[in-house]
Amino acid sequence: MHGSTYDQASVPQSPFGCDVHTHTLFSRHAYSTIGECVDAARAAGLELLGSTDHYSCMTSPSLHVRDYQYFINFDVWPRVWNGVRVLRGAEADIIDLEGHLFGWNTYLSEGITGKSFEHRPTLQEYVWRNLDYAIASIHDKTFAQSASLVRATEMYVRALADPKVLILGHSGRAGVPFDVDAVLCAAKERGKLIEINEHSFARHYGSSTHNTCRRIAERCAELGVMIATGSDAHIACDIGRFDKTFALLEEIHFPTELIATRDAHTFLRVCEHAIGALPEGRPQ
Repeated sequence: MHGSTYDQASVPQSPFGCDVHTHTLFSRHAYSTIGECVDAARAAGLELLGSTDHYSCMTSPSLHVRDYQYFINFDVWPRVWNGVRVLRGAEADIIDLEGHLFGWNTYLSEGITGKSFEHRPTLQEYVWRNLDYAIASIHDKTFAQSASLVRATEMYVRALADPKVLILGHSGRAGVPFDVDAVLCAAKERGKLIEINEHSFARHYGSSTHNTCRRIAERCAELGVMIATGSDAHIACDIGRFDKTFALLEEIHFPTELIATRDAHTFLRVCEHAIGALPEGRPQ
């Protein structure tokens, strides 16, 4: 709650049961621990929290495996934590017009303890092993600035084809024009989700970005494409806050049945269909 007092006991209840795009301290420009994020999710009445730190050069200028062991050690997280189902995710950068994700061509010779690999995995493959799902996003659009509409569209479609990618992240604010209908239909065909990102409606992004996000939401409704709502919270007190997203969806009469994040059961069912069932785990 920017510029105001934050009292967890009086946190407004989230209009959705899940927040599947959030960040912890690992993202470097975020400010809360995973424990603080879980507590905030519980206070907001969330059933499910997806923690999706940046998997990109934003977290480290290096491509060394030890700089990404945060993802590799996810097994220590409880599956149910303080009454909240916690999913282990990552927001992975799309880095080229082929739709490749960060770390796709970095081959590892050893693990985090220094033990040599018999068969060298890529950094992406190694991180993906313990990941429940990934959000594919663009943060640095430099590589796509001269791309045609066709190439940019193909880039997004290829990123969605990655078996671990569940959500296409904040495409309305990436600044890369694409054929909206073609990408949405590709997502629908694969059972994957288009994100309507709360942070994309921040004032500094301006009316052009807001209008693009609105158009994407409207076409999702018209084409029957499921969406994921994500706060993109970079501090615990923003988790579960969807004021602008909820207002937009209400205004355009977005069908509730197309909101995958409306409750945990629906989101987990979508996960199972698109990327495989997730482990239940033991509560803590």
